[in-house]
Amino acid sequence: MLNTLRSIIQDVNSARDLDQALSIIVQRIREAMGVDVCSIYLTDEKQQQHVLMATQGLKPESVGKVRLAFNTGLISLVAARAEPLNLADAQIHPHYHHSDKIGMEQFHAFLGVPIIHHRKVLGVLVVRQTRVERFDEEHENFLITMAAQLAGAMAHAKTSGETDILLKQHDPKQQDARPLKGLPGAPGVAIGTAVHIYPSTDLDAIPDRKVGNIQAEIDAFHHALSSVKQDLTMLSNRLREVLPSEERRLFDAYLLMLDSHSLRGATATRIMEGNWAAGALRATIEEQVKVFLEMDDAYLRERAEDLRELARRILHYLLRDETYKREFPEHTVLVGEEITAPMLGDVPTERLRGIVAARGSRTSHVAILARALGVPAVMGAEDLPVHRIDGSVIIADGYNGNVYISPPLRVITEFERLAKEEAALAEDLLRLADVPSQTQDGNTVPLYANTGLLADINPSLSTGADGIGLYRTEFPFMIRQRFPGEEEQMRVYRQVLHAFAPKPVVLRTLDIGGDKALPYFPIKEDNPFLGWRGIRITLDHPEIFIVQVRAMLRASAGVDNLYILLPMISRVSELDDSLTLIRRAHQELNEEGNMLNLPKIGVMIEVPSAVYLAENLARRVDFLSIGTNDLTQYLLAVDRNNARVAELYDSLHPAVLLAVNHTIRSGHAANKPVSVCGEMAADPVAAALLVGMGIDSLSMSTASLNRVKWVIRNLTMERARGYVEAVLQMEDAQTVRDYMNGQMESMGLGGLVRAGR
Repeated sequence: MLNTLRSIIQDVNSARDLDQALSIIVQRIREAMGVDVCSIYLTDEKQQQHVLMATQGLKPESVGKVRLAFNTGLISLVAARAEPLNLADAQIHPHYHHSDKIGMEQFHAFLGVPIIHHRKVLGVLVVRQTRVERFDEEHENFLITMAAQLAGAMAHAKTSGETDILLKQHDPKQQDARPLKGLPGAPGVAIGTAVHIYPSTDLDAIPDRKVGNIQAEIDAFHHALSSVKQDLTMLSNRLREVLPSEERRLFDAYLLMLDSHSLRGATATRIMEGNWAAGALRATIEEQVKVFLEMDDAYLRERAEDLRELARRILHYLLRDETYKREFPEHTVLVGEEITAPMLGDVPTERLRGIVAARGSRTSHVAILARALGVPAVMGAEDLPVHRIDGSVIIADGYNGNVYISPPLRVITEFERLAKEEAALAEDLLRLADVPSQTQDGNTVPLYANTGLLADINPSLSTGADGIGLYRTEFPFMIRQRFPGEEEQMRVYRQVLHAFAPKPVVLRTLDIGGDKALPYFPIKEDNPFLGWRGIRITLDHPEIFIVQVRAMLRASAGVDNLYILLPMISRVSELDDSLTLIRRAHQELNEEGNMLNLPKIGVMIEVPSAVYLAENLARRVDFLSIGTNDLTQYLLAVDRNNARVAELYDSLHPAVLLAVNHTIRSGHAANKPVSVCGEMAADPVAAALLVGMGIDSLSMSTASLNRVKWVIRNLTMERARGYVEAVLQMEDAQTVRDYMNGQMESMGLGGLVRAGR
């Protein structure tokens, strides 16, 4: 059964569209299970109906015409219960609904299973038999497994618009305006042209792309084939004296593949149909690999990888051709499976309007970077049809995490109106740059900027930031091909410290691991967020830590506005070891004649153990800084980069609020100030609660700074404390958020609520 399942999935993945995929599914399942009927119904939420969209065994003309209301028949019962239904004789069941259109009066045995994606029923998969007899357990398990496997493909088709197209063919009332769901990454609305970005070495990531000059594509493809043939011939000749003749036959096989019609001819045909050469090559290889993998002979199955290797060589020449140098439209919305900081660097800043990624969450580093750049972003849009949307009009709603692909004019018009309103609000907020962040009853809450980019210094200054509350020093490490030396680091840190002097600048020591990797220092772990990261790495490599601390201390000469922050502290001993190394570096520099002051040192509270040790840690340092991104992740056991569970990630969860409140009280018990430098500080709703808890300062992206200032200037401490007293009695995050959103509305600050998540 497992081999059958794999074979069906491969066939479905190779289908040209959803209609063909559904036809393949019902045909192959009917054959595999030996049943009389197999059918698929799609759920049409707008019309509140389940629509028969593919069948083998019922009347073909009933496809698209049989529509069952949500409360009618066994299909609706399966969907409503979201569980399988196995009946020996469906016709005696009280929910049985007879239809002359479908031709099912002769069938008795019924097995229906829901097709579910993220708790949402997308359709129902049904098999039927003429005899009166329940389907056995093996058949039921197979159909359940099949439905689970199909759910992702069905969701993908739904979000890419294919489902709507199919339904619309039979119901002109359908509208193609439903969004693809993701997660809010960075606030704002982006309207522009989708540009698919991908690793150039990843064959599977190559998208389809329409082209105008077909002959140029064919010429580029033939040129790439000739280049690879030349390379292989030279390599074979060079190894002639080294390899035995049997091994050299592999090169001969490669050369034959290059000249075969199945590769050369099939790819050329796809190009002539309008696809660019790289996309046509990918499609041809996918088709050929499928053939090899289905072969019984193990040796021939292994040749599938040879074919992929050959394709990668061809792709190398195709993508380095001048023809394929990317041109970014004036309004570029970057889309991809996973978008990295270097990928953002490829796009001219003035052309980048938005980011949409299939993976990641609000606290992914690309989302943090997007907020620093003021670029709207949607993360975790895991059903994003990246291969098919290059060049399409796209809307990224960074407030709600929605993505609209090729939307109707009315949707574009509405979001253009929203974008204008947001631009006007941002203009109004700029007037707050020179006024203090102070409650109506005189309590000052300094607002600092989070950054890791030198380019973000001027925007931070122009928004009136009181300093830098978190400078992520790993960014200079991530954009290099080796560890930066002491002099390199010192020059970077000096620019930041001098730009903000005499305002404080908090430099966090290197925090790599987890989702932050260095290409020249790979860390491979099964569970990286619970592994070797942050202070654990730098304490194990004191040579890295001391070089960085020396660079920080030297950079502070003459300004003395340096604060050092230690990440991922989970034990008192880690703090003690870190302090010893910092003092050693300070002493060494002074012995070298520098005469530098020892800066203030703080600890990040971002793991649960540190919450309970907060008072002990605070007594050893000068300040505490709560990193709510990781703290939320660890408290809720939610991987913040996993789109499947990212909806559970919410810093307004009562457990997170209790932990933050406890940390603030612990820091104050040791007479030390406490700040929040996580994304919770950038949420205007959460900021009101933090003020009520007595937070000493907040640090956030520059794009959020004046929004938060607006909230603070409309608060009194009494009102803020009342919010805290109320929410600490609540039991779930949504209740907290609904309550706080209501409070913001009552204060006339409803326009800021959208920016909260």
